[in-house]
Amino acid sequence: MSFDPDAAAASEGLFGLDTAPEDARVVVVPVPWQATTSFRRGTRGGPAALLEASYQVDLEDLDVGAVWRAGIAMLDADPRVAEWDLEVEDDALAVIESGGGEPEAAARVNARGAHLNGLVETAVRHILAEGRIPAIIGGDHSVPFGAIGAVAARHPGVGVLHIDAHADLRDAYEGFTWSHASIFHNVITRIPAVGKLVQVGIRDVGASEIAFQKAHADRIVPFFDNAMARELARGTPWMHIVHRIVESLPAEVYVSFDIDGLDPALCPHTGTPVPGGLSFRDVVILLEAVAERRRIVGFDLNEIGDDPWDGNVAARLLYKLCGWAARSQGWRE
Repeated sequence: MSFDPDAAAASEGLFGLDTAPEDARVVVVPVPWQATTSFRRGTRGGPAALLEASYQVDLEDLDVGAVWRAGIAMLDADPRVAEWDLEVEDDALAVIESGGGEPEAAARVNARGAHLNGLVETAVRHILAEGRIPAIIGGDHSVPFGAIGAVAARHPGVGVLHIDAHADLRDAYEGFTWSHASIFHNVITRIPAVGKLVQVGIRDVGASEIAFQKAHADRIVPFFDNAMARELARGTPWMHIVHRIVESLPAEVYVSFDIDGLDPALCPHTGTPVPGGLSFRDVVILLEAVAERRRIVGFDLNEIGDDPWDGNVAARLLYKLCGWAARSQGWRE
């Protein structure tokens, strides 16, 4: 039976597709982990919310075309992720509620975080070895560290386009080495093969993070939300800002997307929503420009709330990311 992209979803696969991973150009790895989420819990349910909402996404995308033809498949979540996440739940909450105390509890969470990094890195290395595009779906924003390490090992000098409300540059936030608030501190200090970190939409930041950005100005380029808003208010076209963002990136790019980089009206149930942020259209224009001028070699989408609306926005954003990543590597409908 031939596939009808206009029919109701008939498969339980992502977007209602039944593409096998070995036939897919983009392979999605769900990582339902929320251990270090420090405000609103629930991001472990993000991948499931996205999958459920994906059945309602129309497959003829007005920007990229029939993205489904590129081949998209989502792997089953490794059961160890949920097992480890539940195992450290009480320890993680004890650390968070104590304001960063409970070092023994933090150590147990850190140990499982290191195991998670290894699991994700192994999965992504396998996807890259097969010539496919890896996509990580979280879960809190600590989960793609292993993916970024695997991508950087295969593509030395890769740039990371980081879209987020937060800089995520804190050193072991709350005692969690692998905190969602520390991922890019870890990337800069532990993955030297990452050539550039370009941060877009940042609007909630600590003094230590500003100092860290300045100390690593050769590798970190911030585009703060308030500065971009002022430029837009004074008449600067968004495309001019987009051009500067893209020019800051090297030829190969990994996109790390924390959904709270968006206006929180689009992601109200994310872990740490912040007023301000990018519109959906802003993001689409930015991703299009990146895909036209750079090669996207992998991406992640994190901090998705366990709510149908958040899942709906995330699913549509994921479809765009899949399309632009495939387009940047030469796919045409």
